[in-house]
Amino acid sequence: MEHNADIPEISDEDALNRAAQGDTDAFGILYERYVKRIYNYIYYRTGNPFDAEDLTARVFHRAFDHISGYRNMGVPLSAWLYRIAHNLVANWHRDNHRRQEVPLEDVTIAPPTLDHPEITLVQNQEMERLLRTLRKLGSDRQQLIILKFVEHLSNTEIGLIMGRSEGAVKSLYHRTLLVLRDELQKPE
Repeated sequence: MEHNADIPEISDEDALNRAAQGDTDAFGILYERYVKRIYNYIYYRTGNPFDAEDLTARVFHRAFDHISGYRNMGVPLSAWLYRIAHNLVANWHRDNHRRQEVPLEDVTIAPPTLDHPEITLVQNQEMERLLRTLRKLGSDRQQLIILKFVEHLSNTEIGLIMGRSEGAVKSLYHRTLLVLRDELQKPE
């Protein structure tokens, strides 16, 4: 895990224990360690940077409010935070009755190459199509793809976050890739 030079070297478990006792600095350490990961997860699920910022703030507000009741059940803190994020995103989708697409101006796309701008154009179009296709997937499948390819988590870690066995994650992953393949092979 990356550590910012400004963040003290303290384990998540120690920071969590201190935060549960009311140490706001310890909670701040946890916030700094996880805020980017949680924001990225939420952003990919909502497609809107403003909503992602708002929901990320809510995740950590909720975590702060409930940190004293957190019980370590062998699940890493990150899994707890992702579950909070997942629930808030599900509520957000339900409340908004829509699935948003990532505004194209917000998509990070490879910089154009001066030698082959047509390659960049094709890559950008492929990325846009992939994002549209991902938005059509069910919530669990979106979550799996984001955790696997954006957060680069293992099947075991994904299973902890999603509350599924490693085998169930592998199965869902395989079925999701088949659905993606089929969707991407359809003519637009």
